[in-house]
Amino acid sequence: MTQWPLDRTFRSSSGDTVWWTVLGEGQPDAPAVVLLHGTPFSSYVWRGVARALAARHRVFVWDMPGYGASEQRAGQDVSLGAQAGVFAELLAYWGLATEAARPAVVAHDFGGCVALRAHLLHGARYARLALVDPVALAPWGSPTYRLLGAHPDVFAQLPPDLHRALVREYVSSASHPGLHPTVLDRLVEPWCTDAGRPAFYRQIAQNDQRFTDEIQERYGELTLPTLICWGAQDTWIPPTKGRELAARIPGARLKLIENAGHLVQEDAPAELGAALGEFLAGGD
Repeated sequence: MTQWPLDRTFRSSSGDTVWWTVLGEGQPDAPAVVLLHGTPFSSYVWRGVARALAARHRVFVWDMPGYGASEQRAGQDVSLGAQAGVFAELLAYWGLATEAARPAVVAHDFGGCVALRAHLLHGARYARLALVDPVALAPWGSPTYRLLGAHPDVFAQLPPDLHRALVREYVSSASHPGLHPTVLDRLVEPWCTDAGRPAFYRQIAQNDQRFTDEIQERYGELTLPTLICWGAQDTWIPPTKGRELAARIPGARLKLIENAGHLVQEDAPAELGAALGEFLAGGD
């Protein structure tokens, strides 16, 4: 269950090492799909959906700088602005930055902001865009997230055992039915190493709401097919935000997924995979 090998690296212009891989590359003519994770997660949460989509697509997955297997270091810029720049660089590196090679993009949580910023501010072009419980409209962030962001220096002083308990409880709250213990361990562990503990508070401190404030009035400019999926029991970002976002994006379609919290990939992978598969096949 825990095997999720990211076996390739990319060095960004900021000097960060990003780990990534591609599934389904044995079919070079298949359309490309790129999956973006959110916080405090990694590409691991996409493993089931990615493997399902790889039957008909080349599926690119990556851990953003500061997350999962990718580099974590003191002084690192892991803000949403920086992540959007790295994503634009990765698309070029993968050969997906041209008009003819435009990929479909599927983005969860703050990956939604990263994808939207890359498109609106960096000129990244997509064939289609699916947003899953995205960070896109203010205000965002669970009460716990906002508390941690307001006092990162205080929480960073927690001893390792208390830090692990905090992260474990926080990650658990993203699921409606509850996470399998092995999955929970996999999501928590990167934040509990010597480098991971300060990285956890660093990324929260840097994810300022201004990164969505700068773009949310431009969502009406989006002209590509857009699907918005939302866990009906999301307690981190309520489904009302999904309705508001769908109203701002011309032609966007909203799909609520029952019995799923914020981490829809874990709570309802079959339902989410089916919705994404239909959308990527051209079902607008």
